[in-house]
Amino acid sequence: MPQLDTSTWLTMILSMFLVLFIIFQLKISKHNFHYSPKPTSTKASKQNTPWETKWTKIYLPLSLPL
Repeated sequence: MPQLDTSTWLTMILSMFLVLFIIFQLKISKHNFHYSPKPTSTKASKQNTPWETKWTKIYLPLSLPL
């Protein structure tokens, strides 16, 4: 039974990593990055709720007279 020749494995693995590195570099170089994003102002609009115009009194159990 013949032996498995592993003498070229190192060359194949190194060349594979080199090719993958080059492919990823080419993919990244074609990507457009936004260098200076402009912040958008987020103004919170004030909503009128019915309980803001009315006077309400909150009775807490601890604030009741003894």
